[in-house]
Amino acid sequence: QVQLVESGGGLVQAGGSLRVSCVVSGRAFSSVAMGWFRQAPGKEREFVAAVDWSGDNIYYAESVKGRFTISRDNAKNTVYLQMNSLKPEDTAIYYCAAPLATTIRTVEDQYYYWGQGTQVTVSS
Repeated sequence: QVQLVESGGGLVQAGGSLRVSCVVSGRAFSSVAMGWFRQAPGKEREFVAAVDWSGDNIYYAESVKGRFTISRDNAKNTVYLQMNSLKPEDTAIYYCAAPLATTIRTVEDQYYYWGQGTQVTVSS
């Protein structure tokens, strides 16, 4: 059984930084791409960032480009999302997810496995 477990969420002031992590178990982590999504209160879940199986190819949503960095450590079965210059509008539950593919996916329906989410709250 594949499990994705996020951690590292919390409360931070605007302009601050936070790093969330996602550990994957039960599957060959290095053979799949990974992605981060988020869902703010009253809004649809949206794509944030994705990385391919090797870590060499990365894609970001325009809203986070230049502020967020996705990375992965295949030896630790972990994907990270470093979030800098946080804004109140970044407040959301952040989910990691894995598609059944090695290459980047940006559409929610293309992802098969999901974590339970971690809350990130940015105060103004």
